[in-house]
Amino acid sequence: MEAHNPLEVDEYDYEGLPPTFTLGYNMLAGAFAGIAEHTVMYPVDLLKTRLQVINPSPGAIYSGLTNAFTTITRIEGTQSLWRGMSSVIVGAGPAHAVYFATYEAVKQAMGGNDRSTHHPLAAATSGACATIASDALMNPFDVIKQRMQIHGSTHRTITQCAQRVYHKEGMKAFYVSYPTTLCMTVPYTALQFMAYEFVSKVMNPSRAYDPLTHCVAGGLAGGFAAGLTTPLDVIKTLLQTRGTATDARIRSAKGLWVAASIIKQQHGYGGFFRGWRPRIITAMPSTAICWSSYEMAKAYFSRHSDNLSIL
Repeated sequence: MEAHNPLEVDEYDYEGLPPTFTLGYNMLAGAFAGIAEHTVMYPVDLLKTRLQVINPSPGAIYSGLTNAFTTITRIEGTQSLWRGMSSVIVGAGPAHAVYFATYEAVKQAMGGNDRSTHHPLAAATSGACATIASDALMNPFDVIKQRMQIHGSTHRTITQCAQRVYHKEGMKAFYVSYPTTLCMTVPYTALQFMAYEFVSKVMNPSRAYDPLTHCVAGGLAGGFAAGLTTPLDVIKTLLQTRGTATDARIRSAKGLWVAASIIKQQHGYGGFFRGWRPRIITAMPSTAICWSSYEMAKAYFSRHSDNLSIL
């Protein structure tokens, strides 16, 4: 096999993935991207959760994003904005490793790495498959995260929270929102991946590694997908925090349609867009960071794959 000269390495088609680019490289790049994405934007995610809670406690009623931030930091302290982040760090690495490994495998199988044309179906399908696989792993950690984020939470560690939820509500509590999560994340990811591939193709037809393209395309794709799927995110939050609710109907909510009817009855159609601003504010930089980190790691491993044979 011919050795790559320096020029070929610099212009290497890393989107095509060489034979030496193993599953391990994809998983490591994905884990790096997932942890970077979630830790940087975590405080805004906490604000989003607080704003989305239906029937919050009297001390957790906020008029908007700015009011939520000032109230929480003034009463609970700045450190409260990071409550529950350990759950994300523990879960995001493995979940995103599975996410991007699945994405690349399905995309490659469907011919999505062919640079001669745009492949929206391959992008959407690979994104949908990726989120189904990763959400099965991430959903329990997301439940723990939101239980620790809400106002008045007494959970101090992810182990303590997981044990209490399990003993009080059983294993089903960690997956009661999984069908709704998939109803949200499958279209969210499909929309995001299609938008990302499209914007990347327009901004960078050569598909060479370009940090600016990956950052801008990721941010625009994330904001676009997040805005359209906010109603499903509100439903998911209700289901994942139902165990802390004082409303009996919310505590017994068991599925998407029941949760949706509660939201509609109590807040009207506007209730489905609670927290849409922090959701988009979180999604745009988060996906920009995620895609930039992933593409950077992928480009690095592609260029150095001959020297990194252990993965």
